[in-house]
Amino acid sequence: MTAATTPQEIHPFLLILLGPAITAPQQDHIRAILAAHGLEVAKSEQLTASLEPAEAPFNAALSWTLSGSPKQEESLRADLLTAATELSLDVALQRDTPHRMTRSLFVFDMDSTLIQGEVIDELAKLAGVGEEVSKITEAAMRGELNFDQSFTRRVGLLKGLPAEKAMALREQIPLSPGAERLFRTLKALGYRTAILSGGFNFFAQSLQAKLGIDEYHANELEIADDKVTGRVIPPIMNGARKAQMLQEIAQRENIPLEQAVAVGDGANDLPMMEIAGMGIAYRAKPVVRQRADHSLAALGLDGLLYLIGLRDHDLAQDASKSAS
Repeated sequence: MTAATTPQEIHPFLLILLGPAITAPQQDHIRAILAAHGLEVAKSEQLTASLEPAEAPFNAALSWTLSGSPKQEESLRADLLTAATELSLDVALQRDTPHRMTRSLFVFDMDSTLIQGEVIDELAKLAGVGEEVSKITEAAMRGELNFDQSFTRRVGLLKGLPAEKAMALREQIPLSPGAERLFRTLKALGYRTAILSGGFNFFAQSLQAKLGIDEYHANELEIADDKVTGRVIPPIMNGARKAQMLQEIAQRENIPLEQAVAVGDGANDLPMMEIAGMGIAYRAKPVVRQRADHSLAALGLDGLLYLIGLRDHDLAQDASKSAS
């Protein structure tokens, strides 16, 4: 008989299933993939009261503690990502480490992550150059263009746009689903939050006030004589600077990077996602989904709460404490 093993050694992996519903056939499909890779479900826990709700919208979340060791973890993750797309679920494979339940810092991209759209694309529509700017944006988000160069080109096309029209966008682009519940919960639990955006300060500042976010770092759109000049005041908030700002915030707040969560959708979010303890691709481009630790697409932003180990029961208790 070998020396005693710890629970973490026996069950080193957790699998979180998220979706508007989680059916028995969907679970069977995922179990078959796990079995093919040498894993089986040792324990199952519902994170939501129900898995097959009668009405939408609804969050369904299920946590599996796994036993065994995957033959090839990279191959397993690829198979799970494929299955998630086929089944319209989010499937997150996690190591059951001490940091999983001790997240302290959450940083977010803004455009197409916290909000449903790209501010620069909406500005371009107002300036009459929407189609041209949108093509450049998509290429940049796919990683096909250098961000700084593409960003400078896009901003240049905005020259002459009245500042009043630009500022009006703050009330016109809707929040992503689940954003208000997510930040309400993170604030109640005492987590530090920040926006790290390749977008613009004027919009990030509005979101900070709306959602109770602790801080924001974005680009300063230059305005003179009440018009957009077509320039951005340096430095540009590109992927490298997002990672740098994450490191600076973590150091200032005395938070280990292992306890940080970074959420984004584009290629310029990957540097911060890769140095954070958990990187989450939210309704992201394929290249980002493939490289992120986890992908969230079937649910809104509040699905993130289940990825960090919370249950609806916990959330209800926290809400009750906050209200009292």
